Amino acid sequence: MSDVSDRLFRLLAGDTSRLQAWLRENDFRSVVICSATIILGCGIYGATLGLWRDGWQAVFTAIKFPLLVFLTCGANAALNGCLGQLMGSGLGFRQTTQAILMSFAVTAIVLAACAPIMLFLLWNTPPLSAKNAVGGHGITLLAHVAVIAFAGVIGAQRLYRLLVRTSGSTRVAQRVFAGWLTGNLLLGAQLAWVLRPFIGSPGLPVQFFRADPLHGNFFEAVWRAFNHFL
Repeated sequence: MSDVSDRLFRLLAGDTSRLQAWLRENDFRSVVICSATIILGCGIYGATLGLWRDGWQAVFTAIKFPLLVFLTCGANAALNGCLGQLMGSGLGFRQTTQAILMSFAVTAIVLAACAPIMLFLLWNTPPLSAKNAVGGHGITLLAHVAVIAFAGVIGAQRLYRLLVRTSGSTRVAQRVFAGWLTGNLLLGAQLAWVLRPFIGSPGLPVQFFRADPLHGNFFEAVWRAFNHFL
């Protein structure tokens, strides 16, 4: 088994003893492998996100989805580091960012594994040319939100187990994890809105970015999609 596949296996298995050793050793190789995994896994899944709208939208989303992950991780690095230090996570600023990057890598692998399922859903969803294209858009959006949330839970679970080991306390790990998760979810959701479109909307042109990126927010869009679905 190669070093890369061995590291990915330990990430997915949640081998906390080995993951903790990578954090302590300042192992730059694991950072590179996690980053490459995020680019590849999120890029593959991102293509399935945009494919409902157009081939170019699939290309744009394959670029923007990994970018979203890195922006979320980087923009929250200082906040997550401070929370970890104040609450006793046992991790420094660099180790905190590396640990979160590991959890995103696990999420990216799960998303890549779910890509064929979403392609099957895409094949059976009303296309853009159909009369009920708005309904097809709502179904597609909600399905992708559910799959991304599922993959995120698996990545977060691996991060929580690592926190329990590094902090030595379940209660401390729960507090740190809740703080990190809240910050990453809120920032990540709004960054996703700013970087839209990912799926693309009926009646709007295929674009890399919208002309009004700061208008509205992610949660309003999900609520509107839910109403369309009903």
